[in-house]
Amino acid sequence: MPHDLTIATVIFIGSPLLVLLINNLLPRATAAKICLRLDMAAAALQMATALFCAWLLIKIGIPNIDFSIFWNMNTLPGAAYFSVDMLSLMVLFSTGLVALVSLLTASAGIGDKALNFSNLLMVIMTGMNGLVLVNDLFSLYVFLEVTGIASFVLIALYRDKRGLEGAFKYLAMSAIASVFLLASLAFIFMETGSLGFAAVTATLSNWLDVAQPPLLLVACLFFISAFSIKAALVPFHGWLPDAYQSAPAAVSVLLGGIVTKAAGVYAIIRVLSGVFANIHNVHIVFIILGLLSILYGAFAAIGQRDMKRMLAYSSISQMGYIVLGAATGSILGLVGAALHFFNHATFKSTLFVNAAALEKQLGTTELDALPGGLQARMPLTGVSSVLAFFSTAGIPPLAGFWSKVLIILAVWQAGFTTIAGAALLASIVTAAYFLRLQRKVFFGPADDSSAAVKEVKGPLAAAQWLLSIITVGFGLLFPALLLLLQGQGLFK
Repeated sequence: MPHDLTIATVIFIGSPLLVLLINNLLPRATAAKICLRLDMAAAALQMATALFCAWLLIKIGIPNIDFSIFWNMNTLPGAAYFSVDMLSLMVLFSTGLVALVSLLTASAGIGDKALNFSNLLMVIMTGMNGLVLVNDLFSLYVFLEVTGIASFVLIALYRDKRGLEGAFKYLAMSAIASVFLLASLAFIFMETGSLGFAAVTATLSNWLDVAQPPLLLVACLFFISAFSIKAALVPFHGWLPDAYQSAPAAVSVLLGGIVTKAAGVYAIIRVLSGVFANIHNVHIVFIILGLLSILYGAFAAIGQRDMKRMLAYSSISQMGYIVLGAATGSILGLVGAALHFFNHATFKSTLFVNAAALEKQLGTTELDALPGGLQARMPLTGVSSVLAFFSTAGIPPLAGFWSKVLIILAVWQAGFTTIAGAALLASIVTAAYFLRLQRKVFFGPADDSSAAVKEVKGPLAAAQWLLSIITVGFGLLFPALLLLLQGQGLFK
């Protein structure tokens, strides 16, 4: 393997740990002044490294990169190692992007909690990067716990009543998921003798023509429950709206943009495309859970009176699309799921940044308390909100349209025509509740109380510009990306 690949892949684990070390070795006053900038550098480096590794994979023509940090794989062939492929690189890039946007949001109003936020964000980045890079189920569990514990602390960062309540619900549901996941891993190990992705996949494939052991069936049930909680799929979604609404603005961007997807949805995509690729019943269960999440999240969002809470239910619906695509088991569905993962990271982060801008300028995200006609006063926030809403609803030619089309086509080709129709209907419902939001806040009759409101500037404006450019650019350039994927043999 080229030396450049080895160095580049180690950055994903090494850079957040290095920044975390620097933050805690410097005097506290000095660290508090520079910590957010150091974090931004680490996030930007991760994005650049992910793009570089993707380019090398395409150039060299290999499907993945295996590497180790603490062992020499040439002298210790059985040593634990990490691996990156195009799917994991997409998640790593999304993680760096959302972390950067979260830091921009934090720099506009995190106050004296900057160092605490910075340290916890680096821990979360380490956890998310680790769970994306590992190739065994137990290491996946370990990094999930790292991500979950740090997220719990971030939600309660200001230790106010609402934040503590949201953090407690998150912690309680996360603990239940951990119990289910550990039990599942124990049963899988008892039946297969391994927790490595490749070994477990091979063992399960040999059991297709025989009755599956009862312990394996229980393991599948526990596994589905654990990751459905982590991904906030219906009916395991109860913790998510409270966590998103009660968290500080920068934390809401992080949770809504990447954490829930990386900790839950990515794991589902990975195991459905690998470990449980040939277990048909697991795919059927996730198809049902995905559809329930799509429909419930969309209809529940209509009645919400708080913008962040509406976005939380919208996230449940959009994550349902990702799971639905992955559960088809087809290349088309997996590509659609991966692209919608990235698209959701961009358009949902944009909407949470918009919510942060409204909260900063008006002190609330309650829809009934927000004056109308804010488009004239906050044009950037209004336009970026419209672009993100169009992408969420799947309006062409924005990015969300393409990934939704691929997912719905994959579901249709898999023979689930009714489910494909229901998923398409949910996009219309999505357009309905976002139109209500836009009319109420930005394009409705102007309120006299909005006369003194001004557009946000600085970091929040930069975040809105960055995400909007990506949403529009990715949508316009998608046909070229499709040709690239065809060139890699993903489509015929």
